[in-house]
Amino acid sequence: MRNKIILVTGDPNSINSEIIYKSWRTLNSSVKKKIYIITNFNLLKKQFQKLKFNINLIKVKNISEYSNKKDLKIIDVKLLFKDPFNVSYKEATKFVINSLNLAHKLALNKNVAGIINCPISKKLLITKKIGVTEFLAAKCNIKNNKEVMVIKNKKLAVCPVTTHIDVKQINKEINQNKIINKVKTCNSWYIAKFKKKPNIGILGLNPHNAELRKNSEEIRIIIPAVRKLKTIGINIKGPLVADTLFMNDYKKFDIIFGMYHDQIITPFKTLFKFDAINITVGLKYLRVSPDHGVASELIGKNKANPMSLVKCIDFINKY
Repeated sequence: MRNKIILVTGDPNSINSEIIYKSWRTLNSSVKKKIYIITNFNLLKKQFQKLKFNINLIKVKNISEYSNKKDLKIIDVKLLFKDPFNVSYKEATKFVINSLNLAHKLALNKNVAGIINCPISKKLLITKKIGVTEFLAAKCNIKNNKEVMVIKNKKLAVCPVTTHIDVKQINKEINQNKIINKVKTCNSWYIAKFKKKPNIGILGLNPHNAELRKNSEEIRIIIPAVRKLKTIGINIKGPLVADTLFMNDYKKFDIIFGMYHDQIITPFKTLFKFDAINITVGLKYLRVSPDHGVASELIGKNKANPMSLVKCIDFINKY
């Protein structure tokens, strides 16, 4: 039975220890038993002390060890630091990569429901020029652009075809196969998890779909991809016009694909704020994370909102 949950604390210079503590307080004992935290034991202990959080931590060597349900079970990862909220870039980078590698290894275990990683600054993975989605996809040997970033709440899911790349690179990174593979992956996942064939919308790339000019990405790439997806029975409509869809018509869809990160995630967050979770679909295991960043301006202030992490735990526990 897949009943273990791996929680990676992520970026040490963040609000992550705070949202972990606040989330933990909301959980019932049966969920607490399932959670194993990948972090540096001393770091989390020091951060809790600075925030005046009173909670007992216990070291475990692996996910087969059991402890009192009131204890936070810690799988220790090496980290050198002096200030618990100001870890050096070099050490933070090693720590994050080692933590993700360990989480990946553990998640392949048949007893693990999946991974939750707390926010990680993109600069810590900058040498690899990828985000966590791409990092774990590479670890899982996922090819042909079949991994998908999904930002989801109870009302809507949105997916960018391209993720964390510069705007000037977007049109070079869009092609029919990428669109088709990502939509197929997300469609299959949605049916498997929610027992429903989703209605999918897909945006064009250019303002007003480039008025459907012959040499536009809409005519050359997006429309042919949509046609092919329809022939295999996927409920998809597009290319839709991005500047009006999120006024009201988004309610017609379960999933909306955009061509790039901000095209799709900016309106989603405008509508729903941080009422969402980030899911990577297409891996060998379920991976989710809170739909917000490290919030460096809130570090140590005890003002962080744990809602998105709570939703991550609820989602991975359910599915």
